[in-house]
This record gives sequence, structure tokens and C-alpha cells, in this order.
Amino acid sequence: MVSTKENKKKEVKEASKKTKEEPKELPNIKTGQTIQVHLKVKEGEKERIQVFEGLVIARHGGHGSSATMTVRKVSQGIGVERIFPLHSPKIVKAQIVKEGRTRRSKLYYLRDPRAKQLKEIKAEKKQ
Repeated sequence: MVSTKENKKKEVKEASKKTKEEPKELPNIKTGQTIQVHLKVKEGEKERIQVFEGLVIARHGGHGSSATMTVRKVSQGIGVERIFPLHSPKIVKAQIVKEGRTRRSKLYYLRDPRAKQLKEIKAEKKQ
């Protein structure tokens, strides 16, 4: 006769095997790139994919399991920042939309309202 504890252990092992996913290959994300992050969002019983597109202003934690990236976008005149764990199961995929060349690893100065004007001036000088 098998005890209920052993049955529960077997059930947990089988469930964990089913839910384990292979680690996904994310592109080499660097500070200054504009990226699209596709996320799984659960609303009630339904699940959908939501896209968050913005500028990577910081990376933390290197390439380990606790690595994160901070992505910033401006939506309706208000700056929105989200911190994404790189190895989160909620991230479906990440696409690089635009490459950016930076000399800094943290672009926190872009939080300043005048930063947008600086960015536009630099773009005009290049043209």
C-alpha cells in the first residue's frame, strides 16, 4: 500500500515536468537599444500576449538567473518604466527594433524632461 505522501510527491514531480519549459534564447540586449518585449498577461481565466516597446536604460545582474533590464517608454506624455527579469517565464520573446550607440551603461539621464530635446538635437546634427 502506497502512502498518500508518496502519491503527492509523484504528482508534484509529474506536474513540474509538464510545466518546465526550455530556456528561451533572447537576443543580446544592450543599453540604448529599442526593444519589444512580448509578455504573457493573465486576466481572469484568459491569457493574452501584451507588447511593451521601449528603450533599454539599464541592465543589472549580468547574464545570471537574476539578470534584469529596465525598459522605458513614454505613453501619452507620461514616462513608464518596467523592470523585466530576463529569464522570466512570462516573457514570450524580445525583439530588437532599433540599435543604439551609447557610451554609458545606465541611461538614467533620459528620465529628465529635457533629455528628449537633447536626443532630438543629436539626431539633427547627424543628418
